[in-house]
Amino acid sequence: MQFDYTETQQMVAQSARDFAEQYIRPHIMEWDEKQHLPVDVLRKAGEMGFMGVLVPEELGGSGLGYHEYIAIIEEISKVDPSIGLSVAAHNSLCTNHILSFGNDEQKAKWIPKLASGEWIGAWGLTEHNTGSDAGGMNTTAVKTEGGWKLNGAKNFITHGKSGQIAVVIARTGEKGDSHGMSAFVVERGTPGFSSGKKEDKLGMRASETAELIFDNCFLPDENLLGEIGDGFIQSMKILDGGRISIGALSLGISKGAYEASLKYAQEREQFGRPISSFQGISFKLADMATQIEASELLLHKAAFLKNAGRRMTKESAMCKMYASEVCVDIANEAIQIHGGYGYTKEFPVEKFYRDSKLCTIGEGTTEIQKVVISKNILKK
Repeated sequence: MQFDYTETQQMVAQSARDFAEQYIRPHIMEWDEKQHLPVDVLRKAGEMGFMGVLVPEELGGSGLGYHEYIAIIEEISKVDPSIGLSVAAHNSLCTNHILSFGNDEQKAKWIPKLASGEWIGAWGLTEHNTGSDAGGMNTTAVKTEGGWKLNGAKNFITHGKSGQIAVVIARTGEKGDSHGMSAFVVERGTPGFSSGKKEDKLGMRASETAELIFDNCFLPDENLLGEIGDGFIQSMKILDGGRISIGALSLGISKGAYEASLKYAQEREQFGRPISSFQGISFKLADMATQIEASELLLHKAAFLKNAGRRMTKESAMCKMYASEVCVDIANEAIQIHGGYGYTKEFPVEKFYRDSKLCTIGEGTTEIQKVVISKNILKK
């Protein structure tokens, strides 16, 4: 088993690190305060190859694997998790859904624009009354001449206002039927497609979250992804990879909060010596470092399985659940190490603390991950 990063992975990580330092760090708090999604920075990320990480080169992507993908999300999230979230959602949800289940014509039409960052992608599964219970969705797609009529709404959608394209899951059969939902691609500007309320969030404030609304929105047959009734099954497969994304985002938060705490603890003096010399602080740092190591190992095991095309539903749920819960704990301890300063916006741990909580909720709550894991271990 190989634990060292390859030369390519090291170069990719350094590239993402340099990008984050140059284009993101100077604006972190400004974007956070204004809840501003910096679309121009996402387009710059596209120029760097970060918006089509898993996309083959012939479709305009970077042609990389999940180990490199983790490194990119992690490095960006160490600086600003909001931007890490946007890059992750664009890659693993919208882009990857079309890449995984679109036909050649669909991929040629949409993937190059997504991979370059020219278009920002959204992905719509969640609704107001159907979060974890996706099978009970109310958004419907009804067959009509030459296509489909889409009606309903999706909420908590990353890039719900700014995205030029969305993959949307709608009910085409009975409620609760896992084969009663289908996936569709909807372009911005399609009549009947609009955006609704933008959420005012605790954290991840520079990553836009808003409603998608469909009012007799006509979609031609060629906008159906895969077969009728396959939408839910497709979504569960996409979420397997998406959980690696949230795990990588969580890892970035953990490392960012830990590194800030390590630096602060070595510089801050009390009673004539650095606070890192006190066991109460040094033990916190030891716990953080160990939790980060465990998160990283779980993530890269899931990535290894994903790259190999092997089943990894259990492993992706494990890495997402553990890394997300750990990042909340680490961000909390980072505040404690900083004391009163940690509660101010002058120090980065305040924002890591606010941003961390989303990781235990988005793309399947911790409780849902436990359902997934328990089902997989009990059927053995």
